[in-house]
Amino acid sequence: MENSEGSMDIYQVLEHLPHRYPFLLIDRVVECRLGESLTGIKNVTYNEPYFTGHFPKKPVMPGVLILEALAQATGILAFRSSNARPTEESLYYLVGIDEARFKQVVKPGDQLILKVEVIKAKRGVWKFNGEASVDGNVVATAVLMCAERPA
Repeated sequence: MENSEGSMDIYQVLEHLPHRYPFLLIDRVVECRLGESLTGIKNVTYNEPYFTGHFPKKPVMPGVLILEALAQATGILAFRSSNARPTEESLYYLVGIDEARFKQVVKPGDQLILKVEVIKAKRGVWKFNGEASVDGNVVATAVLMCAERPA
């Protein structure tokens, strides 16, 4: 795994994730260090489909979707670090979440900064520290695992 820094626009994100609307939760990657870390952005808008029911009078981004956004960041980093892309035969799946903590709510208008750092990678199984923040304040943390599996 070589060390490389780089950003990715939405079109490059789409090449590295199989997710599409309404479940694509990363708009841009601002930094990617192969085999080490990735920082991505999710712009949270009032138009998100989950806000109609969570909650109608005080919209809050569900914590599980914050974790999913972090998981998508791990998938991008694993694919890029392996010099691969999602295919009909193989994908990275979320296989574990430990130590998840939610510290404050995420609401429409927030810009969610997603940071994931590799703890270890072995035989297609990756373990990461994940942190989501808004305006410099940590909103959620977790240890996430993803694994390459047949699609």
